Amino acid sequence: MAAKTARSKATPTKENGVRVEEGLSLFKSDKFDADAYVQSKCSINEKDIKQLCSYLLDLKRASAEEMRRSVYANYPAFIRTSKEISDLEGELSSIRNLLSTQATLIHGLANGVNVDDDKVSDGSLANGSLNFDENGLSDLEKWATEYPDQLDALLAERRVDEALAAFDEGEILISQANEKHTLSSSVLSSLQYSIAERKQKLADQLAKAACQPSTRGGELRSAIAALKRLGDGPRAHTVLLDAHYQRYQYNMQTLRPSSTSYGGAYTAALSQLVFSAISQASSDSLGIFGKEPAYSSELVTWATKQTEAFSLLVKRHALASSAAAGGLRAAAECAQIALGHCSLLEARGLSLCPVLLKHFKPIVEQALEANLKRIEENTAAMAAADDWVLTYPPAGSRHASTAFQNKLSSSAHRFNLMVQDFFEDVGPLLSMQLGSKALEGLFRVFNSYVDVLIRALPGSIEEEEANFEGFGNKIVQMAETEANQLALLANASLLADELLPRAAMKLAPLDQTSHRTDDLRRPADRQNRNPEQREWKRRLLSTVDKLKDAFCRQHALDLIFTEEGDSHLSADMYISMDGNGDDVDWFPSLIFQELFAKLNRMASLAADMFIGRERFATSLLMRLTETVILWLSGDQSFWDDIEEGPKPLGPLGLRQLYLDMKFVICFASQGRYLSRNLHRGTNEIISKALAAFAATGLDPYSELPEDDWFNEICIDGMERLSGKAKGNNGEVHSPTASVSAQSVSSARSHGSY
Repeated sequence: MAAKTARSKATPTKENGVRVEEGLSLFKSDKFDADAYVQSKCSINEKDIKQLCSYLLDLKRASAEEMRRSVYANYPAFIRTSKEISDLEGELSSIRNLLSTQATLIHGLANGVNVDDDKVSDGSLANGSLNFDENGLSDLEKWATEYPDQLDALLAERRVDEALAAFDEGEILISQANEKHTLSSSVLSSLQYSIAERKQKLADQLAKAACQPSTRGGELRSAIAALKRLGDGPRAHTVLLDAHYQRYQYNMQTLRPSSTSYGGAYTAALSQLVFSAISQASSDSLGIFGKEPAYSSELVTWATKQTEAFSLLVKRHALASSAAAGGLRAAAECAQIALGHCSLLEARGLSLCPVLLKHFKPIVEQALEANLKRIEENTAAMAAADDWVLTYPPAGSRHASTAFQNKLSSSAHRFNLMVQDFFEDVGPLLSMQLGSKALEGLFRVFNSYVDVLIRALPGSIEEEEANFEGFGNKIVQMAETEANQLALLANASLLADELLPRAAMKLAPLDQTSHRTDDLRRPADRQNRNPEQREWKRRLLSTVDKLKDAFCRQHALDLIFTEEGDSHLSADMYISMDGNGDDVDWFPSLIFQELFAKLNRMASLAADMFIGRERFATSLLMRLTETVILWLSGDQSFWDDIEEGPKPLGPLGLRQLYLDMKFVICFASQGRYLSRNLHRGTNEIISKALAAFAATGLDPYSELPEDDWFNEICIDGMERLSGKAKGNNGEVHSPTASVSAQSVSSARSHGSY
């Protein structure tokens, strides 16, 4: 059984090897062309390559940021452990030296070393010095007698370099004496004790002098270098950092922030002080200790601690008050100043900006949210008294003299002005990676403003059913007339399509804004270069679609239903035509006459309101026509009465319904807002009507006149409803008449009529 299993596993492996060998045969051929092979496999075009490059760059930036966060998340623990290991190594070295000294003393005592009375007095070992009688002493013994006093004199006169040289000399002579046994063990031990004691004394003097605020930079470096030569490098490095800390703390005493002082000035002075101290400490550390990991780690830990303390000071004295008051510009400027000084340290290998961002980002976000809230509340207050009449910017405003003058209502002007000011403030937020958050917050505020515009529509469904946020609890002035209601759409479309995206270009990445002055393309083209802003603009326009849908739904319902809830578009208006026996004056039904008149009025109003944005006006009229037709197509009660009602649809009713649909196609084609959805909806209505008539056993096409008959009535109806007169020969004099007739005829030949 095991052998069978082994064979079953080996067979696919062998087959895979054969397939791999076959796949590699192409590359073994002498005629293999690498360029042609790669070209055959790469089917992406230049646009796809650019998108791929952009995606890879984004991925690279995200990876670098993730790595930086990971390093900083674990770095303090690593530094702390390294520092503890370094301290432990220093303590072990000190213990080893002490043990060596003790071992020497014990060894001398164990061998019964005795000092002759004529050479060593009773107090010969007092205070770490030997007192010899000069009679009969060698030069080395005389030196050993005078050496401690010489060291004391050098230390008292603070002759550091000479003291260091004396230490080196003493250690060399002691080493030689120990090898040649020219001095007794007790004398050697006494000398070693004298050197160790005076080294400690000199180290304390140097450390105390280094930490004095009056110590100059050269003196500090000399003191630290001397302390390092004494053999205590970890202490020397710690004293160096502490000296720089003491110095900038002393200089900070002149900085006294007050409630009336300018936060940016305080931040600039403080950051200059702190980061200059960190920079100088880094330079001194590198110059004296080199790139030894233990010292570099201690420097990074110390710099991080100072940066955190600086962050807390700036938050307390500059950022907190600005953020609470919604002063985004002041908060962002303070953060930008600090980040600017901090970024200069990156050339020295100190990346401390993430430390600042950790403390500054939340409080600047608070200022950002407060600023957006202020835009929301101010615009809501203006909307409560807006008369929804479009005007140019008020005279004297900052945007009144610009080249981008646009007609908006008062609340939209206020919204636009505050948004422009908002984007003037958020430029520094790019360095804090808050550009996306600013765009998202502004989208949220714009979405709330669109909700206000929807509530301004009389009888809007959203006013009764939807639970609005932000602006929802504010009083809104109703837009009573069609002109007022179109002004709502003009506000939203202009803000979403032009004004907001143009203002948001200030948040473009720095590598794009640097070339902005040389870019002569239209603003819309420049916006399309930034995928994030392009997607943001798409979301703004989709929000405008909510308003457009509410507008079209309201006007469609006003056409279809009476105030009492009865329908102007019922099946009975077609079914009853075959029962009254009266001659029929063929003309489009009243509801479609009203639809045509409403669309004409709106088209006339939109021509003045949507200058330069005719496509939006056309899409609005298209959407309104589609809403009416799609409602009729989907009204199940209407078709139940047509198809299964007690009285079937007769020839006259069929002709009238057919004429109404022809009329819709005709005026939509003339107004250039005949869409696929509208064409599909009218086809579906006609198909249902023909099927319902055919179910009675009659041929529907035998009851319908030729297309020319319908076209003539439709064109005549449009002329009469538009107030245009016919010529004397009864023909229609209209430049679009022939076009409309051809369009209707084409619609039938290509449709399902």
